Amino acid sequence: MDIETAQVPAARCPALLITSTASGQGKTTLTAALARLHARQGRRVRIFKCGPDFLDPFWHELASGAPVHSVDLWMTGETDVRARLHAAASQADLILVEGVMGLFDGTPCAADLAERLGLPVLAVIDASGMSATFGALACGLQHYRPGLRWAGVLANRVGSEHHAGLLRDGLLDPSLWLGALARVQESGGASLLPGRHLGLVAAYELDDALQRLDRVADALQATPLGLMPWDAGAGRGPSWQDWAVAFGPAVPAEAVGPWLEGRTVAVARDAAFSFIYAANLDCLRAMGARLAFFSPLAGDRLPACDALWLPGGYPELHLAALAANTALRDDIAAHVAQGRAVWAECGGMLALCEQLTDNEGRTSPLWGLLPGHVRMQPRLAGLGMQQLQTAWGTLRGHTFHYSRLETAMPEDGRSHRPGQAAQAGRGEALYRHGSVHASYFHAWFPSQPRAIAALLGAGADAGHP
Repeated sequence: MDIETAQVPAARCPALLITSTASGQGKTTLTAALARLHARQGRRVRIFKCGPDFLDPFWHELASGAPVHSVDLWMTGETDVRARLHAAASQADLILVEGVMGLFDGTPCAADLAERLGLPVLAVIDASGMSATFGALACGLQHYRPGLRWAGVLANRVGSEHHAGLLRDGLLDPSLWLGALARVQESGGASLLPGRHLGLVAAYELDDALQRLDRVADALQATPLGLMPWDAGAGRGPSWQDWAVAFGPAVPAEAVGPWLEGRTVAVARDAAFSFIYAANLDCLRAMGARLAFFSPLAGDRLPACDALWLPGGYPELHLAALAANTALRDDIAAHVAQGRAVWAECGGMLALCEQLTDNEGRTSPLWGLLPGHVRMQPRLAGLGMQQLQTAWGTLRGHTFHYSRLETAMPEDGRSHRPGQAAQAGRGEALYRHGSVHASYFHAWFPSQPRAIAALLGAGADAGHP
């Protein structure tokens, strides 16, 4: 640690890592509901998502009223993680970190993050269809890796008070019990937080999203976790202050250069192009870019710009509206004809292709600016962390898609998994077609800002990926 960092005091704040045995157990619902419960009581809550995720943060931002960032020891890096949590702890009353998959899944996993930062662990377990086995799962999670700091366990999707009692009695360590939540559903049995092929439906797509969170927060308020006093000594037993963590400052990151100074980057942002990390926007601004947002679905034209970023999202759900915006299509074609840069990421790349065939065999036109035919798949076609080697070092990110692209475009590079060498047919191709760079690869811009500047046409002074 350098001298300047050592002079910055640690920031102390109650914090929890919310995890489970697997995906689909209720981590996102519990995290958002817990944030909503405390926000309603006037506390400043900051939420972070462990690992890459575009959809859960929409719910967390709605619940907390604050921006949500990803934290991952590989993709975002430990320095970035420590800096963000220290900054949050300096301003917030409570920090919640939602894990990814199960507690020990992945390399690095959520347990690695909890151990590295001293985060108390709260496990939410789907207890439907079990009784004493709940205690075995809780015991296994607690003791699988010695040294983790445990807050407790909460049973989810519980059938009755009697069922909750059986679950509580099955715990070898009764002090871990933080309560039970019944399955909270919409009328007709529909899920309160519905999903689709890439994850949860985004909160902004539901008019009653906040009311849905309030229903779970109301139920959570009656549990031992919801009834726990905030201040030490305010009642018998533990308080939230028992889960305080001292977040030390991070070593200062390498300064970002003004590689996009004086340049305007147009960013598509709406329900079709919503997979945007807030940290990526911050990174563009830190490089000096002026951001001009526009909505293809609303019929917007392309703003005056030097470069265009088409993020991922759900263009396949909005084919008719995108095809109808022929003025924007012509604007982008003119932009490319002038040699101005385009970075098209996953769904953004799909929108530029010629046509898309869905899982029912129906084919629809796309913007036709890239040679290629997109075919939707019933199963995942790409998933996991990825890295792309550039002239300036490694650009980190990930991939997650249910489609494949048939194209004659030549590859300009290929991403690969961490710890593996790039191989033909593995990872994600980086295509170059005129001034367009396109890939299924979702980049974490702060991992290599200078490469992003080059993708956005910053010129030879910023290098070329």
